[in-house]
Amino acid sequence: MTFRFPLFYILLLLHHAPPCPATPASGGGSWSLLLPSIGISATHIQLLPTDRVFVYDRTYFGDNFGNFGNSNISLLNVECRPNTTDCTSHSVEYDVASNSFRPFFILTNFYCCSSGTLRPDGSLGITGGFKGGHFVRVSKPCDTCDWQEIPSYLAEQRWYSTNQILPDGRQLIVGGRTSFTYEFYPKASRTEDSIPLPFLKETTDPKMENNLYPFVFLNTDGNVFIYANDRAILFDYVKNKVVKTYPNITGGEPRNYPSTGSAVLLPMRIAQGKVEWVEVLICGGAPRNAYFNAKNGTFDKALDTCGRIKISDPDPQWVMETMPIARIMGDMVLLPNGCVLIINGAGSGVAGWELGRDPVLTPVIYHPDRPVGSRFEMQKPSTVPRMYDSTAALLRDGRVLVSGSNPHKKYEFSNVLFPTELTVEAFSPVYLDPSSVGLRPKIISPHNRFRVQHGQQMDIQFKVSNLVDPNLVLVTMVAPPFVTNSNSMNQRLLILEGNNKAIATEKLLYKATVTAPASRNVAPTGLEFDSSLRVSSLGLVSSKEYSLGAGVSSPTELIRGV
Repeated sequence: MTFRFPLFYILLLLHHAPPCPATPASGGGSWSLLLPSIGISATHIQLLPTDRVFVYDRTYFGDNFGNFGNSNISLLNVECRPNTTDCTSHSVEYDVASNSFRPFFILTNFYCCSSGTLRPDGSLGITGGFKGGHFVRVSKPCDTCDWQEIPSYLAEQRWYSTNQILPDGRQLIVGGRTSFTYEFYPKASRTEDSIPLPFLKETTDPKMENNLYPFVFLNTDGNVFIYANDRAILFDYVKNKVVKTYPNITGGEPRNYPSTGSAVLLPMRIAQGKVEWVEVLICGGAPRNAYFNAKNGTFDKALDTCGRIKISDPDPQWVMETMPIARIMGDMVLLPNGCVLIINGAGSGVAGWELGRDPVLTPVIYHPDRPVGSRFEMQKPSTVPRMYDSTAALLRDGRVLVSGSNPHKKYEFSNVLFPTELTVEAFSPVYLDPSSVGLRPKIISPHNRFRVQHGQQMDIQFKVSNLVDPNLVLVTMVAPPFVTNSNSMNQRLLILEGNNKAIATEKLLYKATVTAPASRNVAPTGLEFDSSLRVSSLGLVSSKEYSLGAGVSSPTELIRGV
């Protein structure tokens, strides 16, 4: 049987230029406003196989909180939700190519907070949320598709839980408020129950939690790394067994909601068919009692530290680094050149309604391969505060989509510290500098909809308008995440195995040969997708669509949940 990879992009790096270019003293990158309003605040986002971004917020939030109310975009065909008082949309699909959007219809409440992943058939599977927390919701990538809902499917209400796609295409759903368990979608059978995970209860701080939206990463041995609060385990979900307990992070401060930090699996290099090592980077968060203090009007300074750990090491230890800016509620985005963008968030307080202060407008680039003490570079600041419920994700053309921010129970546009944000911006890293557009390479082949299987060798042919050094070529694949509450689920960057050299086939035309990952633990089973190839010369990138793999499950099976 053949399997699909998740959504990946490819980048080819020519080593005569640094993989992560140095930032100008004035701050690197640039900002652009894409749309002044999409009608909703982007609390959850996912880049789709169609090169569109699915965005959703929340609907009714419960009697104890009051009705959330209308959004700023009407539903099509004068549809209304069952209470008949809300005829507005709370989800949209943003089309990157046309810079436009259309409304989606939501029946039950996704919000506060759900999680999701792209499915093997190309659909988006969402689990849990506040109202309808036992629901699974599926949307296929098509021009007219809305949500199909599977009620009462999950064994427990999943509210602030995390999704991880597994090698066999299932979704692993971990944790959630008062849910110290994990479960799977699809289930092996309708009677399959959730499974207790004591680690989640052990990491819960009374009345503060500090372990919601745990950081979950699929390791290359097939086990999952789970980080909650201030500690982590390596977990065998097949045998329901803790394989390894990692040291508590240095300093012992919490990094998960509401003391919301962010985390990434650092770029993984494949050599001789295997990944050399696996590292996790966790940045930001808040002091232990910051939630109580914020509720009482005192907003503690956010954490300014990052912890980095080699989770594949026999004796793993945390290496601590200091960011140039303290940050809570930040987003971490793997860039196609192997660097990490840290963006959005606040400088004090915690996650939640009205609980954050001091917006952090300046993004930071983290260079994983530089020596400790020289890895952070400040970028050009934004002018828009992106506080609680803001999001950021890499687009196929190399830009970073930045959106959302609503630290209020309802949409509030005046007489508040930080108004609800309906705008959509793009941050363009230095590799997209317009002054170098004439030097940007053009991919000749493979053509659109190119397919590649696990372990398959592939040739990438590209043209550059200036002479380049063909030696020392790197090709990377990037999988975009489901993003909400500073948790970028399923985000992954792989440095592919190849001959580290581009062959000049004719004048200004080159060919690089690389091998796709052989293991589904490295590139998990995902979906058929449109993706992009990126060739970098002098730090520049370009893209082209392609498709990876063949299928493993049908849309009918997915929607029925069998």
